[in-house]
Amino acid sequence: QVQLQESGPGLVKPSQTLSLTCTVSGDSITTNSYFYSWIRQPPGKGLEWMGAITSSGSTYSAPSLKTRTSISRDTSKNQFTLQLTSVTPEDTAVYYCARSRVLIVKITTRTDFDSWGQGTQVTVSS
Repeated sequence: QVQLQESGPGLVKPSQTLSLTCTVSGDSITTNSYFYSWIRQPPGKGLEWMGAITSSGSTYSAPSLKTRTSISRDTSKNQFTLQLTSVTPEDTAVYYCARSRVLIVKITTRTDFDSWGQGTQVTVSS
């Protein structure tokens, strides 16, 4: 059974770069044609898809975040990472990593993804 776990700082200052890591266990991120996504949920708002990396290493980003996001992976550690530059308080959210069989750019239900991490709270504040 695959499991995903987010890790990273809980507090980031404005204008800094947020870096989060998702560690995957129970399956290799390089096999079986999956999309590994980063998703966030700001307070009082819905789930927002941010971007994804595929099992083959291709990356996709939400147009609204494309200039600030970078997604990469470390296959030796079975991890993928998110970097979000120039953060502002509007980037305060719970950040999730999740896995799906197809590319999901608009999330209508959590069941669009077959596995989710538990989420990590990130607050942007000075």
